Amino acid sequence: MTLGGYDAFNDPYSYKGSNCLKNRLGLRDPGLLQDFELEMSSLRAAEPLPMGRFGPAHYRRVHWHLFRDVYTWAGRYRTVRTAKGGNPFCFPEYIGPQMALLFARLQTASFLPGVGGEKFLTEAAGFLGELNAIHPFREGNGRAQLAFLHLVALRADHPLRLEWIKPQTFLTAMIQSFDGHLAALREEIAALRR
Repeated sequence: MTLGGYDAFNDPYSYKGSNCLKNRLGLRDPGLLQDFELEMSSLRAAEPLPMGRFGPAHYRRVHWHLFRDVYTWAGRYRTVRTAKGGNPFCFPEYIGPQMALLFARLQTASFLPGVGGEKFLTEAAGFLGELNAIHPFREGNGRAQLAFLHLVALRADHPLRLEWIKPQTFLTAMIQSFDGHLAALREEIAALRR
């Protein structure tokens, strides 16, 4: 079953017989839900993002912050298997361990103040590509990833201008990263540096 561009299996997140995710307003039209989600997450993104220790719990708080007005499950890992374009994301039973492994990298010198810009860009592309492959939430992964990358970049003294993102080329680079091709994603991130 394809839901919102995703292939989902036994999806308890959607209204029965629908491809619309259950939401706080009870919207049953996917287009209206998409508009509502974009509006609310954009408003929340304009607010200060939650601070934390740059671990999985911090990342979950960022997702909750962005999507709490839309979904009751905001900030909670998904419990359903999903795929996009035939590419499966991390199975739910492995999300927690994979997140712990990935986020441990954020404590290395590659992500701390003082790291050179080129090293940071390479490591940030790898981190973002792996985070996307895990895809821990049922919806809102892309926006949460970018908001969190913004915080990571600020901490490393390599601030990014997310408003400079070119959605189509960034999406293409994210898709390529799924297969381990990170050069385009690295260039997309580099184009966001102030």
